[in-house]
Amino acid sequence: MTALIIFGLLAILMLTGMPISISLGLTVLTFLFTMTQVPLESVALKLFTGIEKFEIMAIPFFILAGNFLTHGGVAKRMINFASSMVGHWYGGLGLAGVLACALFAAVSGSSPATVVAIGSILLPAMVKAGFPARFGAGVITTSGALGILIPPSICMVMFSVATNTSVGALFMAGVIPGLALAGVLGGVTWYRARKYNYPRQPKASWGERWAAFRASVWGLLLIVVVMGGIYTGIFTPTEAAAMSAVYAFICAIFIYKDLSLKDVPRVLLNSANMSAMLLYIITNAVLFSFIMTNESIPQSLAAWMLEQGFGVITFLLAVNVILLVAGNFMEPSSIVLIFAPLLFPVAVALGIHPIHFGILMVVNMEIGMCHPPVGLNLYVASGITKMGVTELTVAVWPWLLAMLGFLGLVTYWPGLSLWLPQQLGML
Repeated sequence: MTALIIFGLLAILMLTGMPISISLGLTVLTFLFTMTQVPLESVALKLFTGIEKFEIMAIPFFILAGNFLTHGGVAKRMINFASSMVGHWYGGLGLAGVLACALFAAVSGSSPATVVAIGSILLPAMVKAGFPARFGAGVITTSGALGILIPPSICMVMFSVATNTSVGALFMAGVIPGLALAGVLGGVTWYRARKYNYPRQPKASWGERWAAFRASVWGLLLIVVVMGGIYTGIFTPTEAAAMSAVYAFICAIFIYKDLSLKDVPRVLLNSANMSAMLLYIITNAVLFSFIMTNESIPQSLAAWMLEQGFGVITFLLAVNVILLVAGNFMEPSSIVLIFAPLLFPVAVALGIHPIHFGILMVVNMEIGMCHPPVGLNLYVASGITKMGVTELTVAVWPWLLAMLGFLGLVTYWPGLSLWLPQQLGML
């Protein structure tokens, strides 16, 4: 009954159109003042202790790094390199978009940033080359979602904060599923381009490919800095985020010189705005999690599911349905922070590996970002393409169906996520 009251109140507040962060906060305060005897001092203490985790510091640093890269011309060079490698295949520019999104995802940590950085440059070029606008929009909207699966990932940091799992292990676990999903999206792109005979680029010579690689190498080296640093133990994921921000600043200002020093305050302000929004959501979600734990809701849910005879297969299917439905109404950060503390204890009780469960949640978040009514990638792509959300929804369906098939693979094949961190001795 307590759980129904809490989630019912949250649903009512969200249906009024109230931002999710404020809905969470008001739900907590209403419940505290009217239905519990929890001292307010403990709530205030939880507010501060909930966001003093070292891992949370990674979020503003990754956002800052992504903004420097988005404004600093790194995306353009990555697109040129990707196009030189695969542009001569069927749907070459579309395949280049998938590859460029995968590369940019490995340095940005954010899906909307990936869509903006790659889409704003590639989509006009695809239309100019003779591709239908819908095809280009479908490729970029779905491939941009790789931003939260290929590490570093802000979404994975959120999951780590909510469940106390290792950020480094989550990052390494995301590598193979991320590359596999990029392959799936590339396969759909190639198949549709071949079916409808879309344009192909002239094949680049090895000299042109080398020149494109040299131009983009400073941006690509950021992948080595972040992932190599974490794997070798030189620095933690949070320190890697700080290093990536410094490295991205040096690349944008002093190496590529696409940004001037007078542009830096604007980038810092944009990053501060985005970070503040996310940290506010985290703060309220921490309080919400505190209320659920205080009322023993996760434990009760775990006990009920085990009593009903829920096995691993049934539970994971139920988790996918819950998260996909939640993706219709909420953005990824909120879903992870609300549902991870609720579902995680059940997963652990059923013997599901915490890292596998984290990757499963992230893939669900990716799909949620690509379908209406609140898919962030759809709205970002809509702003770039000047297409309506309804038209974009039709455009992304072939890739979205492939992503749903991939979700089934990730769900029931734990080895896809766990093999690499196990080989690296992180599990």
